[in-house]
Amino acid sequence: MIDPAMATLILFNKPYGVLSQFTAKEERPTLAQYIRIPNVYPAGRLDHDSEGLLLLTDDGDLQHLISHPAHKQPKTYWVQVEGAPNSYALTKLRQGVELNDGMTQPAEVRLIPAPKLWERKPPIRERANIPTQWLEIVITEGRNRQVRRMTAAVGHPTLRLVRVKIGPWTLEGIEPGKYRTETVHAPKMGNTTNRRPSGSRPSGAKTGVPHKTPHPKATQERAHAGPRGKPAAPKSTAAKPAKTLVLQKPKPRIPPQS
Repeated sequence: MIDPAMATLILFNKPYGVLSQFTAKEERPTLAQYIRIPNVYPAGRLDHDSEGLLLLTDDGDLQHLISHPAHKQPKTYWVQVEGAPNSYALTKLRQGVELNDGMTQPAEVRLIPAPKLWERKPPIRERANIPTQWLEIVITEGRNRQVRRMTAAVGHPTLRLVRVKIGPWTLEGIEPGKYRTETVHAPKMGNTTNRRPSGSRPSGAKTGVPHKTPHPKATQERAHAGPRGKPAAPKSTAAKPAKTLVLQKPKPRIPPQS
C-alpha cells in the first residue's frame, strides 16, 4: 500500500568543477559550499566536469524513485560535441552503441541550435577548423560517464555537457550555483518507517538519526532493579513477551555518475 507523504526536493544548478557530494578528501569544491540545508542528499550523480541539474532530497523513497535505474527516469542532456555528426552517427546513438560495459539502451537524440547558456569557466577547448555541434540526448540509464562515452564511440568527443531535465523537473530559471526548493508528494511503502536517504555529510552536520527506543526486555529488567546498595527484587516468573521483528526497507544504492 502506498502512503503519500511530503518531502523536500532541491533543484540545484551544479557549476562546472563541483563534486556531487558534501565531502571530499582533496581540496575541491563540493555541495557543502552551496547548499546549507541539513539532511538532504543527492538523488543520483553528475560528473565534476559536467554542469546542470542535480536533485537532492531528504526522503529515501523519493531518492530511490529518482535515481534507481529500475524506475527509468528520463534524463535530458544538452551536449556540445566535436565535429558534425552525420545521420549514421545519430542513428547509432539512437539505437545503441557498444561500450566496454555492454550495449547502451535506445536513446532519443536530435540536433539542436546552440542553446543560450551561461559562460563556462574555464571555457571549452577549441581547435581551429574543426566545427562543433549541439545535441539533445535523452537516456534512462545511469552508467558512469555514459553520455561522454556514447559520443566518443561514434567519433565525436563531448566538449561540454549540461543536464537540463530529470523526469518532470527542469533547470529552467535556476542560475549556476543556485537552487530552488520544492515540497512534493513522495511515495512511502506501507508497514515501514520513513526511510532516510543515503549519502554522507561533513562531520558535525545534522543527520536526523532517530532516537533508539530501548528494548522492552531491557526496560523490564531496569524496573525490577532495587535501590542502590540493596539487592534487586526477584525477577518475575511471568512469561516474557515475544520478540517483535521490525522489517526495514534497505537504503537505495546511488547509481554511478552519468
